[in-house]
Amino acid sequence: MENLGKLILRLSVGGLMLFHGVAKLIHGIGGVKYLLGQAGLPQFLSYGVYAGEVIAPLLMIMGLYTRVSGLLIAFTMFLAIPLAHPDGLFQITEHGGLAIELSALYLLGAIAVTLLGPGKFRLGNQRGFWKE
Repeated sequence: MENLGKLILRLSVGGLMLFHGVAKLIHGIGGVKYLLGQAGLPQFLSYGVYAGEVIAPLLMIMGLYTRVSGLLIAFTMFLAIPLAHPDGLFQITEHGGLAIELSALYLLGAIAVTLLGPGKFRLGNQRGFWKE
């Protein structure tokens, strides 16, 4: 059951994050460039969103380099939270949830995948801490 749980976690975090990446592939990363510019950061950093929202989720879904992909997604969310929701950390929505709850779930889910690894339901037969 533990391996099934790891698979469900991987598919959830990677699969749902991939939708954000596909949206950026279709509609562009202008919004990310804007947020980086507002923060005084170079806009070329916005291209890293493709690694964190397309490549890493695909790897996570497949169970390839799962810990590395988890770290990349977590890093992406660690940067996205203050950029996209600068006041959201302590803000409660009208429905009683934390304003950054979705972003926090992606961040914490990615950290959990990084710590747990892919489980046995994955592509390939990788060995070593960062792969298994």
